[in-house]
Amino acid sequence: MSWIKKELKYLKESFSLMIKGFLLFLLAFSGLGVAILLRYLQYNGTIIAFVGIIIEAITLILSYFIFRKYIISKEETNSPNLKKNK
Repeated sequence: MSWIKKELKYLKESFSLMIKGFLLFLLAFSGLGVAILLRYLQYNGTIIAFVGIIIEAITLILSYFIFRKYIISKEETNSPNLKKNK
């Protein structure tokens, strides 16, 4: 029974990481989704490509900031361990 509590605690602690992962997944496929929607609405390929490139560029910028924030938080948690080892 205690392993269930342990796993639930782990899920609760990593919930924010799961949300970030899902957000990155949505951002990765947002350009494709918009391209499919525009194709369904009978837009030509030039407009679809232009809008897709703009959306993917925005997605890359947002993903960069999400990863940067995650890496900075990981480095801050690891920095006390580095000071203890020296």
